[in-house]
Amino acid sequence: MTTESDDRPVNLTAFANLDPDAPVVMINLLKFNNSGGAESYLRYTREVQPHLARVGGTVRYAGTNPVSIIGDSERPWWDAILVVEYPSPQAFTDMVTDPGYQQIHGHRAAALAQGDLIATAQWTLG
Repeated sequence: MTTESDDRPVNLTAFANLDPDAPVVMINLLKFNNSGGAESYLRYTREVQPHLARVGGTVRYAGTNPVSIIGDSERPWWDAILVVEYPSPQAFTDMVTDPGYQQIHGHRAAALAQGDLIATAQWTLG
């Protein structure tokens, strides 16, 4: 599976390294296209809500205007970050492979010059 404007492969087999019964938190690092990218992404966020709800996904954080406090440049490469929690890796897979979701995914693909999606598992500190 690839996205409309991103020919990098989607690696759903990476979930094999995560607990199948534990929540997975997806970190979205988003670089918008200069021409209407942010607006297209906002359309995607509105249309994806029922798909998130169907699988039990929850947006935990959305942020823009990043500046580097520690780093090699004044700003990171991305324009926005979105953190979404799913009850399990399978819930995320169920959403992105659903034909209804595939119909709206084009808005996300059209919005982004680059969109990295990173799956993370809970880490207990201490």
